[in-house]
Amino acid sequence: MKTFRIRGGIHPDYKKELASEQAIEALPLPERLYIPLQQHIGAMGDVVVAVGERVGKGQLLARSYGAFSAAQHAPTSGVVVEITSLPAPHPSGLPQTTVVIEPDGEEAWADLPGALADPFAAPPEAIRARVAECGIVGMGGAAFPAAVKLDLGLRYPLDTLIINGAECEPYLTCDDRIMRERADEVADGGRLMAHALGVDKVLIAIEENKPQAIERMREATASVQGRPGVAVVPVPVQYPMGSERHLVLAVTGRETPARKLTAEVGVVVNNVATARAVHQAIRHGRPLTARVVTVSGGAIRQPKNVEVPIGTRIADVVAFCGGFSSEPARLVNGGPMMGQPLPGLEVPIVKGSSGVLALTAAELHAAAPNPCIRCGNCVSICPCGLVPVEMAANIRHDKLDVAERLGVGDCMSCGSCSWVCPSHIPLVQFFNFAKGALAAEQREARKQEQIRVRAEARTARLDREAAERKAAMAARKAAAAKPNEVRA
Repeated sequence: MKTFRIRGGIHPDYKKELASEQAIEALPLPERLYIPLQQHIGAMGDVVVAVGERVGKGQLLARSYGAFSAAQHAPTSGVVVEITSLPAPHPSGLPQTTVVIEPDGEEAWADLPGALADPFAAPPEAIRARVAECGIVGMGGAAFPAAVKLDLGLRYPLDTLIINGAECEPYLTCDDRIMRERADEVADGGRLMAHALGVDKVLIAIEENKPQAIERMREATASVQGRPGVAVVPVPVQYPMGSERHLVLAVTGRETPARKLTAEVGVVVNNVATARAVHQAIRHGRPLTARVVTVSGGAIRQPKNVEVPIGTRIADVVAFCGGFSSEPARLVNGGPMMGQPLPGLEVPIVKGSSGVLALTAAELHAAAPNPCIRCGNCVSICPCGLVPVEMAANIRHDKLDVAERLGVGDCMSCGSCSWVCPSHIPLVQFFNFAKGALAAEQREARKQEQIRVRAEARTARLDREAAERKAAMAARKAAAAKPNEVRA
């Protein structure tokens, strides 16, 4: 199948050989599991269990709150020993509500709804409802509630679902291993999501540096009969190919306008691990309670791909991989380009954790920034067609409004500009700061507007009530004057 060229991009040292040949291993149950209620974009769920309660594997711990949320489930059977605030796997390290479970070692499943008898004969809304019920989110890192994404077929005229197997981030190999070892589940999950979206075409896009995954997925899709149809599309090795906008362009030739959804050009993108989770939910009724994580980096003694129960501390995962061979200079949640620094080893694995990297100082290539030499490298490789050098110069001088006009809001924080900069200027950090500051300004502006509207509404209400009181008083005076007029 023909593919299309994407703009810019880089070719970093991928380091995938550290873990790519390591088959998925199941992590033994730790002594305790720490399940945060905020593992997704959107509202935090409502706790439905109590301390001391015995729970089964897959039992609901927190129901989703509102339309944009995700449920959380028990990763194993055991006892709820605490519901408290604990640090989350976020650079801030801020605490959030967490359910703590002490496993009983029995792995006894709760009463689950069971498989849908004939999913492709079921209405699409039944697929979406089950996905929501099972707490599935995008597992490529964004953690967008999957059921919300499957609703896009109700709002846009869609024709294609792309299953994202590009996995362009260096070090990460969890999606590669899932495609090699669970190809049938990925293909089936893709078809089920396509049925929910109402599209007839599923394209599984895989970077060409994963030949074994391409072969296994082709074998898995060759026997698929009927609609939706499934095809495997190898795409060029180029970071950030895994970005959904760039993947849509590479596979379909359709360009997504700035600040628009890919659904607006007829395409929805989901990760391969998400497709597998949908298969588990629809075919077996099982909620999302574990995920495959790549544990890698120069400071990890035995890099591995590990299937980890949600809520396992990163310390337990690292210990399973032999611990550290040297003191890491940085711990990263996800990939080295777009991942986030981890505040420590005590935070848990969550649904969006694709990787745990322990990087050495040599791998970080850290250097003091120098003045910009105006080489233009950042401009030529920016996959979004922005001018990083100009945006950074304006941000340095607190001209955020100019940076906004130059398109800083369209920056996807892929880090390509920082990686290619010969002066080692932390460009992506400038842009993230600007986006955060602009978002704060917009929130404050919305707040002030709400205050203004409420103040005006209050003034109007008080004026109306005063006018009503005045009219009522005048009516009473008029009524009191009428008997006197009659006597006269």
